[in-house]
Amino acid sequence: MIRKIVKIDEKKCNGCGICADACHEGAIQIVNNKAKLVKDDYCDGLGDCLPGCPTGAISIEEREAEAYDENAVKSHLQNKEKEIACGCPGGQTRVIDTLDNNCLNQWPIQIKLVPTNAPYFDDSELLIAADCTAFAYSNVYNDFIKNRITLIGCPKLDSIDYSEKISEIIKNNKINSIRIVMMEVPCCTGLENAVLKALQNSGKTIPLQTSIISINGKIIKNKAGD
Repeated sequence: MIRKIVKIDEKKCNGCGICADACHEGAIQIVNNKAKLVKDDYCDGLGDCLPGCPTGAISIEEREAEAYDENAVKSHLQNKEKEIACGCPGGQTRVIDTLDNNCLNQWPIQIKLVPTNAPYFDDSELLIAADCTAFAYSNVYNDFIKNRITLIGCPKLDSIDYSEKISEIIKNNKINSIRIVMMEVPCCTGLENAVLKALQNSGKTIPLQTSIISINGKIIKNKAGD
């Protein structure tokens, strides 16, 4: 049948997840940092997801689509609730209210998971830290995380090149400064190299500082870079 249904422009989508939260039927999900209409018959075509989109990536079109199926939606939402009850909210982008709390400023924090155009990146101070630093250095919140957007990763365990994603984050947002926090172990140099490569590829000049943490939890070196 020809009916009204949501249309998502992936080129405009920044993966913020606002539309997915606004969709009462669960028809929209964030997949690979982009909003996706997961099934036509979950979408009622009323457009509750439209007003919150910060980039204008969502519109309503008329096309051939399965009819809206209320029973299918109910079943879908029940299954989704079960997944949330035992799953990880790692793919849901959100800003965290940090008033009077020693906590993160945003979620997710894994380099692999963050959308490159997430709204919290714009006009931010960026912390890029090795996973182990939070466990090795006891004052990591006050010295590094506070007032910064935090990204974490482990070049050895992830076995990927972070530079491409970090470069996109730098290109697409106003980043005021970058702080790298890494361990003294050799594998952590991959994190620093990725940031340096990303800066070079982005064509931007951003103040950069690197702190190196020893295995016994001390800052053994602070160095500035271009």
